Amino acid sequence: MVDLRLRGVVVIVGNYGSGKSEVAINLAAFHRQAGLRVRIADLDLVNPYFRSREAREALAEMGIEVVLPPDPYLQAELPVLSPMVAGIIRQPGELTILDVGGDNVGAMVLAALGDAFAAGAIPQVLQVVNPLRPATDTHAGCLKIRRQIEAAAMLSVTGLIGNANLIDETTPGEIADGYAFVQGLSEASGLPVVCITVAEELLPQVDASRFICPVLTIRRQLVPPWKKAGRL
Repeated sequence: MVDLRLRGVVVIVGNYGSGKSEVAINLAAFHRQAGLRVRIADLDLVNPYFRSREAREALAEMGIEVVLPPDPYLQAELPVLSPMVAGIIRQPGELTILDVGGDNVGAMVLAALGDAFAAGAIPQVLQVVNPLRPATDTHAGCLKIRRQIEAAAMLSVTGLIGNANLIDETTPGEIADGYAFVQGLSEASGLPVVCITVAEELLPQVDASRFICPVLTIRRQLVPPWKKAGRL
C-alpha cells in the first residue's frame, strides 16, 4: 500500500457535512505520529459546530500547534481570522494544515489570504468527498462543488480525499462503494486520490489490500456531548 505523505501547506476543503474537519484533525495526528512537526489552523469562519478547534486540547497534547482566533472570539460566530495564518502560510514548516469552512462560502477566506499564498510555495488543496451526502452522491455534484470552491478561493483543487461515511451507521460495503466512487471521480476530474478514510472500528472488517491509495484511520473527535471522542 502507498504511504500517506503530505508536506508544506495542505488546504482541506469540501461541502458542508463532508467531514473535512474530522479528516483535517486525523491527518494532523497521523503526520505528527510519523514524526513531523505539524500545525493546524482552524479557518472555519462560517459554521459554529464541529470545527477542528474542538479537538485543540487533544492535538496540543500530541505536540501539534493549533492556530485559532483570539481567545475572546474562540466560540463566536464572527468572521475572525488569526493574524498568524498569513505567517504560517509563508513559512509552513514541515506540515501546515488549513481546515476551511464548507462550500464556496467557507472557501472565501482563502481568497483573502491570496498575498500569503503568492509569497509561499503552491499549496495542496484537497477536496473531501462523502458520496453518501445528497450534494455529492454523483460525480457531477462533486465537480460542481469543486468549481464553486475554486472560484471563491481563487485556488485550484489538486487532489481528492474519499470520506464515505454515515457516522455510526457506516458499513464495510459503503466503504468499498465509496472507494469505487472516488476512483471514478478521479478519472472524471483528472485529480489524484490522496487517500480514503476508514473509521478505526471498521478497519478489521475492511480489506484494505484492495485499495491502491493510502487509508487514513479516523478516530472521531467531533462527537455530540453524550459521546466520548476517540484517542488520537
